[in-house]
Amino acid sequence: MNHEISSELINFIESSPSCFHAIDNIKKILLKNGFTELRENERWSIAPGSSCFVTRNASSIIAFSVPEKEMSGMRIIASHSDSPTFKIKENPELESAGNCIRLNVERYGGMLCAPWFDRPLSVAGRVITKNKADGTFDIRLVNVDRDLVLIPNLAIHMNREANNGYKYNAQKDLLPLYGMSESKGTFMKTIAEAAGVKESDVLGHDLFLYNRQKGSIWGASEEFISCSRLDDLQCAFASLKGFLAGQKEQYMGVYCVLDNEEVGSGTKQGAASTFLYDTLTRIHECLHCTREDYLIHLADSLMISADNAHAVHPSHADKADPSNRPCLNGGIVLKFNANQKYCTDGVSAAMFRDICARAGVPVQTFANRSDMAGGSTLGNISNTQVALNTVDIGLPQLAMHSPYETAGAEDTGYLIRAAKEFYC
Repeated sequence: MNHEISSELINFIESSPSCFHAIDNIKKILLKNGFTELRENERWSIAPGSSCFVTRNASSIIAFSVPEKEMSGMRIIASHSDSPTFKIKENPELESAGNCIRLNVERYGGMLCAPWFDRPLSVAGRVITKNKADGTFDIRLVNVDRDLVLIPNLAIHMNREANNGYKYNAQKDLLPLYGMSESKGTFMKTIAEAAGVKESDVLGHDLFLYNRQKGSIWGASEEFISCSRLDDLQCAFASLKGFLAGQKEQYMGVYCVLDNEEVGSGTKQGAASTFLYDTLTRIHECLHCTREDYLIHLADSLMISADNAHAVHPSHADKADPSNRPCLNGGIVLKFNANQKYCTDGVSAAMFRDICARAGVPVQTFANRSDMAGGSTLGNISNTQVALNTVDIGLPQLAMHSPYETAGAEDTGYLIRAAKEFYC
């Protein structure tokens, strides 16, 4: 099994406790590889051979490499930076039981609640301050890099039916314990100290809980990896590795990581926004292309929507479709849905299978049972802004939307190889 790639993936995820940290880490990798940062509020200078990136909201990023010669179209991979978690509310401290302080949080995305209990958690995200010199607003990333909070379970003695199923109340059951009464009034001070600013300078914040448990490579032959946020940082990481390794000589290579997929993508930085459209059209304008040139390139393009897929669960194999049953370490998963929750069709599936065949990468297929509704992803949503041949794929995993997910140690490498071949 590919121990080196798995270790690198775990290190990337553990250094990315929030979507903002993930994008910041991707920026650093791109800069190290010679990419130039562009800003949406400045004019762009792009020429053949340029490799650049632009961010929006510090939680989404689009990188691209323009071929030296005339491009044949575009090759785009899109994944997402966010994962289900808890967001810290404004005025978060709540006094409880007379001598405890809990934090007021709300759920972000559709999560498995039970695994969040009884494990060390902390807080990461960003704070916003104002630069007194020029009046601009600064974003400061923050990670309280220690075990800070915990959501305690109710003892079995007080809930004898706990193991028969329990419906969690988000306002009552899921608030993390922060400290004893003496800690009242210290939470934002703790955040400010971690961000390296004064508490009084913090004008806004986007803060989230994250699981502190370390990632692990495990199993009889170390064939499994478990970590937080595999959905979807595993795809973001693997496609970035492939993007950097690809030649990008025939097509313009485009690498996207978008925010807010877990809550519908309907934000200024999500797949339903104009971010991808704005970026692609500005690139073409800088290259002195006409709108017709842009539309021709779009028609000759392919987009991969990369978001992890469900592997067949060893204890619940009956939940899987009878004939489309992905397994861990079995290769990249092609995702199909008749109602276009996934946008794969016969054409895009054929194009992707051909890429994987050339890369020597195995392909599996996923479809929901016909009597069960499934989730959706960012491919069909982004197509409402930028319409092109698109295929939905993912890497197989277990416990999707848990704070500690499991995948195959071999599959990350498969996507890296396929992405490298894709970015030709």
